[in-house]
Amino acid sequence: MTRYGAQFGPDITYLGVDRCDLSDPTSFADADVVVLGAPFDGGTSHRPGTRFGPQAIRMTDYLAHDGSRPSLALRTDGLRDLRVLDAGDVEMYSGDIETALGALEAAVETVARSGAIPVVLGGDHSIAFADAKGVANVLGHGRVSMVHFDAHADTGDIEFGSLWGHGQPMRRLIESGALRGDRFLQVGLRGYWPPPETLDWMAAQRMRSYEMTEIGHRGLDACLTEASAIATDECDGVFLSVDIDVCDPGHAPGTGTPEPGGLTARQLLDAVRRLCLELPVVGVDVVEVSPPYDHADITAALANRVVLEALSAIARRRRDARDGTRWDPSLPLLANRPDTTQENPS
Repeated sequence: MTRYGAQFGPDITYLGVDRCDLSDPTSFADADVVVLGAPFDGGTSHRPGTRFGPQAIRMTDYLAHDGSRPSLALRTDGLRDLRVLDAGDVEMYSGDIETALGALEAAVETVARSGAIPVVLGGDHSIAFADAKGVANVLGHGRVSMVHFDAHADTGDIEFGSLWGHGQPMRRLIESGALRGDRFLQVGLRGYWPPPETLDWMAAQRMRSYEMTEIGHRGLDACLTEASAIATDECDGVFLSVDIDVCDPGHAPGTGTPEPGGLTARQLLDAVRRLCLELPVVGVDVVEVSPPYDHADITAALANRVVLEALSAIARRRRDARDGTRWDPSLPLLANRPDTTQENPS
């Protein structure tokens, strides 16, 4: 599992953080977070291109790639307050989905066994099976819940003659026993898929799926509060899986299966920040960014910020736990900053 670098394009790290090599445990022994690229679109059913997602997510930012990003919202620097390393891309040939997912699962499990949080940059959503299962292999099957942001349920059975694809990872995870159906929370579903028989299967697993109509009527905050309570009941950690198509295509056009009527970019960032601040997040993936269909890097920039929001909030959560404090999101930006002005002696 030697550091592969980048499968497509130059070998850059996420915003300039230090590198590590999964074949050398000493290189990430002190890591809090390890970033992995999953450049794979072999599970795509419509528009391809997500194999180029990891590179786009790593590099799309107008600021210097200096391994530092102080958060205005949380007063932390997620890239420095945490020890964040980048292990490069996992080698994933898009023509062999089972081999590719096996390689990714092994890489994620290696990171989780080290005590670090794996943050996986996709890639299509088929990779979620490997990501969540790799973490559950360490923490225990049935002990990790899932909060899944998506326009689509991804609970299909056999699609295009295959058990594997980006429309099926959530069913495969539940069937494997790695994750429990009754601790599986989905946010942002909408549109015209899946069909009734798939919804029946989901109901039989006691999944909880928040479709956009319910979110619109109840409010996103109320739905997240309910989902958080379920996610932390009888589970030791929460895996956060973010399909960028949970956002309306006007906010995230660069994706394979766009569905109108989704969350705004602001809603998604606020939701990710809140969940990573309040919940024991043990793994994250951000998927379905397809640069060939993007416009002005809108989607890649949003995905980059989803990762940053997660890291900033995890850093804030750990600081509050260490200092016995509780973050107040209503605090004015400049509150409690030292006054460095001095009276002019003249």
